[in-house]
Amino acid sequence: MCLSCQTVHNGTTPAGHTHDAESGSRRAPTQFPFGTLTADAGRSADPVLVEIVQGSLAAVEHEVETAIARTSRSPMIRDAHDFRAGIHDRLLRKLTGRSYSALVHPVARDFPIEEMQEGDVFFHNDVYLSEGGIGHLPDLCVTVPVFAGPEGERRVVGFIQAFGHHDDIGGAVPGSMPSHATSVFEEGLAVPPIKLWDAGVPNKAALRIMTRNSRMPESLAADLDAECSACLMGARRLGELFDRYGIETVEACFDAIIDRSTETYRREILSKIPVGTWTWEDYAEHDGVDEPQLHTQRITLTRTPADDPEGERLILDFDGTGPQAKGPINHCGDYSDGVFLKKWLAPILRNLADTPERMAELDVNEGVVPLIEMRFPPPGTLLTPVFPAPTNARTFVILRLLGVLAGVIAKAVDGKMPADQETIRYTGVYGEDLDGRSYLMREVLGGGSGGRYYADGEDTIHVVPDSRNLPTEFTESRFPFVVESLGLAMDSGGAGQFRGGLGYEKHIRMLKDANFMSIADRSILACWGVKGGKAGKPFQVTIDPGGPNEREVDALADSEPVVTGEVIRIRTTGGGGWGNPADRDPALVVRDVVWRKVSPEAALADYGVVLTGSLDDDTLGYDADATAAERASRPVPAADDAFFDRGPGYGVLAGGAAAAAVDVL
Repeated sequence: MCLSCQTVHNGTTPAGHTHDAESGSRRAPTQFPFGTLTADAGRSADPVLVEIVQGSLAAVEHEVETAIARTSRSPMIRDAHDFRAGIHDRLLRKLTGRSYSALVHPVARDFPIEEMQEGDVFFHNDVYLSEGGIGHLPDLCVTVPVFAGPEGERRVVGFIQAFGHHDDIGGAVPGSMPSHATSVFEEGLAVPPIKLWDAGVPNKAALRIMTRNSRMPESLAADLDAECSACLMGARRLGELFDRYGIETVEACFDAIIDRSTETYRREILSKIPVGTWTWEDYAEHDGVDEPQLHTQRITLTRTPADDPEGERLILDFDGTGPQAKGPINHCGDYSDGVFLKKWLAPILRNLADTPERMAELDVNEGVVPLIEMRFPPPGTLLTPVFPAPTNARTFVILRLLGVLAGVIAKAVDGKMPADQETIRYTGVYGEDLDGRSYLMREVLGGGSGGRYYADGEDTIHVVPDSRNLPTEFTESRFPFVVESLGLAMDSGGAGQFRGGLGYEKHIRMLKDANFMSIADRSILACWGVKGGKAGKPFQVTIDPGGPNEREVDALADSEPVVTGEVIRIRTTGGGGWGNPADRDPALVVRDVVWRKVSPEAALADYGVVLTGSLDDDTLGYDADATAAERASRPVPAADDAFFDRGPGYGVLAGGAAAAAVDVL
């Protein structure tokens, strides 16, 4: 029997699913119908108890994540916090909404729910057999079923899941993210859904295989143990909730939580988007194999009316997205009708909330799924890659899609969406430490978020929820380098009436020869500005700046040699600006210069502000008349100017074009 076609969560064979036994490549996505646990979708649930249950879910999720953070070993999990937990009901619906998570779907597809036992732990990281929930092989996923009911009648009532980015799972380079990979086989060990623990007994053979394939076996073993133990603990906690209130009562609350989310998004978010259709696109700049070029990601957004026969919803059509890349920037987005991608992109919609405070209150759980329809192009594109296309740098696509959705919505709502924000990048060094032991230090450094129609962007955010840069005290004590400085990259935020947030600038001096690695984009194409705002500054890595061997490193690098004493300077992306920079309050520009966020030169060049006084004696100010004259001398934006500013890098890859056709309203 084909493992990927055994069962779905209701014990039936997926309709229309076909499978290539040799490659594991899908020809039609597996179907997991959206349903409810109760006949009335939870409408009869006690509203007070619904709040109690929702708070309990959040507490369990937080306890699981805290346990993982305190007991894991690798810097990426323990210190950078590049992992997250999720709670799902027995229909595989995600109940919690603080963070995105992977999917239970591939486990339920391959292992009948009615045959699961207490103490079972399931594991997978196979991108092509994860139903779209896993993007690259270093993301290892642990799933534990939750049981409740009287003795002899206990059954699965939900799932606790954790997945995170681990240090190394094999492959061609340390860290399992080869920037020049041309197939998934170069990226590490791929594990389809397996039972890692059977009724409380670990599968030592499977663990041995995985650790044997890792360059960091001790860290991998410790991290997996932490995640399995934390999820088992979370399963007990959630089971206690069912024991306290009863299965039917709690499941009614689950339905109510999801239904309330659906209605909230329909009322507060969809109502802000007029009925109509808009198209926009953005680009990844390189794939590690071919020369830099525009790898297109396009969304045509349609907002249907309330009386549409198929329901009031948003249709996201990805037709026009570029062909599958040779290198590892592909993302498997079209499995299970794109249910993972729906929940991944939905946080962008929260920017339409009435206030920032309200935006922070809106969770993204399975309730957003009925409001979004996705239409994918045929297999063979960046979003529909065919096995064994490489995927380890799929962040270039999946994170860019957040900005594409923001941009196409901005066209619909007269720009009342943020400008473009930072995209994740991995930088690091590896080699032998001062005692001759092998090491790998890899870090996720954030960047600036986009300016908003009411406020500047935030500095050095991390797009992965709760992730963070590595503490200097930790890295210097463990790895052979010194962090000479870590601060904000001046002038990196795009100019605008509301400025883009700034990226990092970090200087690392090596104490022993090593190799530098980077998986990053936005080194040519910058974070775009909107409605007159300018693009931010792109990502840049320079080794030995100002020294005899000064050189810039490509954003996709596996093993750039760095010798003892050389400095690695990393500058991350700044967010795009919002609105015409000439409309920015000159006093705010003076403040930014005082805070070293904007240079005196940029104050004049970008904002037309004529400074007076000096930073040295705290007399800095501006000449109001000269500033007004300077701004009046500059061209007034025309009505048919591009609505988006992509920065000078776009012209480099677009044959000198200043803007794309879709950039004009």
